[in-house]
Amino acid sequence: MLDPFTEITPGVLVATAVKYTTTSTVITGPGGTCLLVDPAVTVAEVAGLAAALAARGLRPAVGWSTHPHWDHLLWHAELGDAPRYATAACVAAAARWRDDLLLTAMDESAPGHDHALFGAVSALSGPASALDAINVPWEGPAAQVIVHDGHAPGHGALFLPDSGVLIAGDMCSDIEFPLLETDSADPVGDYRAGLSRLAAVADGVRFVVPGHGHVGDGPEFLRRIAADLAYLDTLERGEPSRDRRIHGEMAAEYDRQFAFIQGLAC
Repeated sequence: MLDPFTEITPGVLVATAVKYTTTSTVITGPGGTCLLVDPAVTVAEVAGLAAALAARGLRPAVGWSTHPHWDHLLWHAELGDAPRYATAACVAAAARWRDDLLLTAMDESAPGHDHALFGAVSALSGPASALDAINVPWEGPAAQVIVHDGHAPGHGALFLPDSGVLIAGDMCSDIEFPLLETDSADPVGDYRAGLSRLAAVADGVRFVVPGHGHVGDGPEFLRRIAADLAYLDTLERGEPSRDRRIHGEMAAEYDRQFAFIQGLAC
């Protein structure tokens, strides 16, 4: 069996799926336990993650979903029945969108997943105003939740202070420009607030893991934050962006997003 994981720093493993360049992250804990973040994305790939973990003598003690989009709410029976958590706002949005949007999108893009396991996450509550006030409940390394509404309601990034790893969810990508939550009352403002929350831990970041894209080091994290802010600036000014991430399928998404924001300004 081909092991899909790369150990980016001791105790933190990252696998990258073919579809959407989607990352799955594993934090190892005591006694062969692990925290599994956003296992993705096809049935075969998620089953492969389970097999690779078992081969390493690891078993998920807890799961975490960073946000309520279908490709971040997946699971497989072979991963076991560990409790799975997300922020309260993420859980609420996943329940609200489940039948009309999420299951349809999942079945179209990655058919075969067990509907009963999909999105079976429980709310982890706590004050969103303090970056260190919420931690994933498990016996392994501290995993601090950074809550914001950029990209999706209840987006919960994880910061691992011991290793300096920021698991950013669908933010801080080298291949995706900021994708806004257009149902929000203030999509750009929410995204800026999210970037600000992530940037608040910048002094401790040694590696950033985006939900889609490639792992970057500390200086690359700062570069991505700056690039995302610059993109938002041009979007709000109604100016064409020269962001290098706008190409292929992302170009069409940029056109839709640009038109949407300009429509709000009218």
